[in-house]
Amino acid sequence: MSITLKRAYEAPSSRDGYRVLVDRLWPRGVSKEDARIDAWPKEAAPSDELRKAYHDGKLGWGEFRRRYLAELKSQRDTLRELAERARKGNITLVFSSKDERYNNAVVLKQYLRMLRQ
Repeated sequence: MSITLKRAYEAPSSRDGYRVLVDRLWPRGVSKEDARIDAWPKEAAPSDELRKAYHDGKLGWGEFRRRYLAELKSQRDTLRELAERARKGNITLVFSSKDERYNNAVVLKQYLRMLRQ
């Protein structure tokens, strides 16, 4: 029972469990067949405004994280399903960002862990 993170450009694995795309946009150059995504809850992704501001450098990581957590709180009921699924088995949050340390999947994983408790 775990929540793992994986770039959309990495090959799926049987250990991934339930694969959830956590970006609002589909990753470039990745076919839906190759991605093997089980769910794509777009409401779990940062808003377009927030995503663009962060990627354009108008927001630092701390501010992005704070604002994204506020957005996630408004989706709490939807996200409880993911948290419950993670309690029962493995889920993998799939993202396309090149930065594996500072991206929305990292924040969403933290939020889901909080909901599981």
